[in-house]
Amino acid sequence: MNFAANLRRRAALGNPVRVGLIGVGKFGSMFLSQALRTPGLLLAGIADLAPARARAAIEQVGGDPSSVPITEDAETLIATDGLELVVDATGDPAAGIRHVRLCCRYGRHIVMVNVEADALAGPLLAREAAQAGIVYSLAYGDQPALIAEQVDWARAAGFEVICAGKGTRYLPAYHASTPETVWPLYGLSAEEAERGGLNPKMFNSFLDGTKSAIEMAAVANATGLTPAPGGLDFPPCSIDDLPRVCRPRASGGELAHAGTVEVVSSLERDGRPVERDLRWGVYVTFEAPSEYVRRCFREYGLRTDESGRYAALYRPYHLIGLELGISVASVALRGEPTGCPTGFRGDVVAVAKRPLAAGEILDGEGGYTVYGHLMRAADSLRLGGLPIGLAHGARLCRPVAAGEPVRWVDVSLDASSEVVACRRAMEALFRSSPGPSA
Repeated sequence: MNFAANLRRRAALGNPVRVGLIGVGKFGSMFLSQALRTPGLLLAGIADLAPARARAAIEQVGGDPSSVPITEDAETLIATDGLELVVDATGDPAAGIRHVRLCCRYGRHIVMVNVEADALAGPLLAREAAQAGIVYSLAYGDQPALIAEQVDWARAAGFEVICAGKGTRYLPAYHASTPETVWPLYGLSAEEAERGGLNPKMFNSFLDGTKSAIEMAAVANATGLTPAPGGLDFPPCSIDDLPRVCRPRASGGELAHAGTVEVVSSLERDGRPVERDLRWGVYVTFEAPSEYVRRCFREYGLRTDESGRYAALYRPYHLIGLELGISVASVALRGEPTGCPTGFRGDVVAVAKRPLAAGEILDGEGGYTVYGHLMRAADSLRLGGLPIGLAHGARLCRPVAAGEPVRWVDVSLDASSEVVACRRAMEALFRSSPGPSA
C-alpha cells in the first residue's frame, strides 16, 4: 500500500497529516496509542466532553497530555487552522451528523468510527461530503470497513461476491437481553465487568443483535450488497463451513439470495460453542466463474463447498482503533475512503423487546425497550419504520407489541431537531428517486 513510506515522506518534509479526534472512549484511546507513535501523522487536537478523561487516556497510552490541545467543543477543533482530517469516535448519531456537516463547512475530511450515524443517515451525509469536496470514510479496524475491503478484493480479482459479513456471539433469546442480563450471557460477573470499566448498555448492543444490524446496514450501503428480506439469520458457522453455509439456498446453503450480507454465530442454537468460530472476524464468500477456476481453487488448497464452486476468504480478528491509521493514510494520501455509502440499501429499525405501553420512553441501542433489526431500505420506507438511531428518548404515543417494529407514527419526536430533519431528508430523497440503491 506504500502508506508507511508516504507517511515518512510527509514527516521528512515537515508536513505531517494533521488529525483531530472527537471522542476518547475505547476506540479513540486505541487510535491514540498508535497515532502518537506513527511517523507522518500528527494528532493536532482532541475534542471530548470530559477533558480530564482525554488527558487520562493520553497518559494511559504512554503520551504526554500537555503535547495535545484538548477542548470540549468539537467545532473549535474542526476549525483549527491546518487540520486535514477529523475522526469521529463518539458513537452518537446526532453528534456524528453535526460533525460531518461541520467538516463540510470547514473543508476537513471525515473518518466515521461513528457507524451509528452512518447507519442512520450515511447515504445522505456521504452525498453532502462529496458535494463539499471532502472524503467521507468508514473506519478501518472496525468490521464494516474491513468487510468492504474484502468485497473490493473479490470484485477486483474478477469474482462474484456471494455474501460478506462477520462473526458474533448469538442466540435468538439474546434479542431480549437488557443491561441487567448482559454479563451472565457474556460469561462475566457484574464485578468483573465493573473492574474492567465495561459499559453494560454498549456491550448489550453487541449481544442483542443491534450492533450487528447497524454494521451490516453500513456494509450494504457501502458495497451494493442487499440484505435478505427477513434481515439477519445469524446461522451457526465455523470458518471451515463458510463456503457451505454462506451460499444461496438454491445451492444448498442458508442465504435467501446471492449478493447479500450475513452475520454468523459462534454458538450452535443449543448454546454449544462452534468449533473454529469467527466470533471476532470478517469474511467474504465468492464463486468460481468456470470449471478452470474451480480446478485452481483445488490446486491451491482453498477450502470450498462440496461442489468446489464456492470459496471463502476470512480474517480472524479486527483490531478496531489500533488499525484506524490505515483510514487516515488512505484518505489523506490518496483521497480514497476505506468504505463509503454509495446508496441506501440497508436500514436498522427499532423492534420492541417486550410489550411497550403508550407513554413509555424508548432507551435506544442496547437498552431495555428495543433492539435493532436489519431491513431492506425499501421495506423500511414502506413500513415507516423508526430507525434505531432515533429510538433513544422517543416517547411512545401508542402501544407496540413485543417483537413488532416501532414506526414513526408510534412515537413523538421533535421534527425540528437536526438529527430528525436529516433522517427525514434522506428518506424523502430515496423515496422520491429510489433507483437501484433503495
